[in-house]
Amino acid sequence: MTEFITIMYKFYGYKKCDTCRKAEQFLQQAGIDYEFIDITENPPTADELAAIAESANVSLSKLFNASGVQYRQLKIKEQLPALSNREILTMLAGNGRLIKRPLITNGKRATVGFDAERFALIWN
Repeated sequence: MTEFITIMYKFYGYKKCDTCRKAEQFLQQAGIDYEFIDITENPPTADELAAIAESANVSLSKLFNASGVQYRQLKIKEQLPALSNREILTMLAGNGRLIKRPLITNGKRATVGFDAERFALIWN
């Protein structure tokens, strides 16, 4: 008897986010099942964020929602040069509103934000 291994996709997003809605629509049209996780209520852990950045091949600074209100209020751009990787990950894991969304991962691959061309390459 053959066992099927189901790869679970995690979609960290925010329901009121237009970019997240576009990404969800893409995944649905591609027939990909995923677990939606509200990034503002349950942000990924520091270790999960590190793995996502590595899988998506992006620097930790690219995990920040640079257009977000809290990013500007907390003056993250000015703080970034002095922060260690661990400090960046701890900051992001502690405040989901600072994280660029959506984050999508299946444990092997990941994407940060939504770009239709990149999604087509990664998730099709």
